[in-house]
Amino acid sequence: MSIAPKYLKLLETGEFAGRVMQANLRLFKCAICPHKCGVNRKNEHGFCKTGILARVNSHFAHPGEEKILSGTNGSGTVFFSGCNMRCAYCQNFEISQGGGGYETRPETLARMMIKLQSEGCHNINFVSPSHVIPQIVEAVFHAAKSGLKIPIVYNSGGYDSKDGLELLDGIVDIYMPDMKYGDDESAFKYSGVKDYVKYNREAVTEMHGQAGDLVVGRDGIARSGLIVRHLVLPGGLAGTENIVKFLAGNISKNASVNIMAQYWPAHKASEYPELSDKLKNSDYEAALKMVGKYGLAVN
Repeated sequence: MSIAPKYLKLLETGEFAGRVMQANLRLFKCAICPHKCGVNRKNEHGFCKTGILARVNSHFAHPGEEKILSGTNGSGTVFFSGCNMRCAYCQNFEISQGGGGYETRPETLARMMIKLQSEGCHNINFVSPSHVIPQIVEAVFHAAKSGLKIPIVYNSGGYDSKDGLELLDGIVDIYMPDMKYGDDESAFKYSGVKDYVKYNREAVTEMHGQAGDLVVGRDGIARSGLIVRHLVLPGGLAGTENIVKFLAGNISKNASVNIMAQYWPAHKASEYPELSDKLKNSDYEAALKMVGKYGLAVN
């Protein structure tokens, strides 16, 4: 199965340049994500601590993503520094909350994408992109003009706004958001964000509306669609049932779900007794049964 990335059509119709202008204007009174900080990113920082330029921590062919993304040659992963969440148990907290990385112009980011494509990567995988959507839009525009022709993956923590995601319509091929929590209390306590469930569900609905159910080629590599990640937390703290019930009833019975068991008490998790232990097999098995109860397939 051969499916051309969506952004090539946007480039062909001449609409892409206008989208870049529209996206960049949002940076001068930033409301890209649900925080809606309202800062001028040219000379101010909001919650994400990121200015007018995206900060990149690393980019490489990642062999450890989902098999349908990494395949044999790896997923062309770009890790952005900064984040619009403050997860107490974040395993990449040095990147997401440590303030590292280097400011990168969109043209430079485009060259990174072309390099990853030349290395045989199956896709370009933007990790923690929620706060740098305008920068991504411009970078993909430059990359597409320079010959990029592999799918774009948007790999987020799921705290995204519908308005921000609309800028990516016709640009992103594969959405891979987290659905971290089934209740707002846990989201605020452990990740420092308000109204997570509302924004997360609106975002996943928008993502599915743009990309649809997961489509995989004959080679086993994803071409387009939605993949939902859910990290199981100790003692059922993530609210798995609320999440899978929503997916089955409001998104699609064919929704692709990755139930993840790799929780361990990283970063500040030890400050919360309920998060201070490794995940028990029983917690993970309970989450899998919940997925089956609502008729969803585990990716």
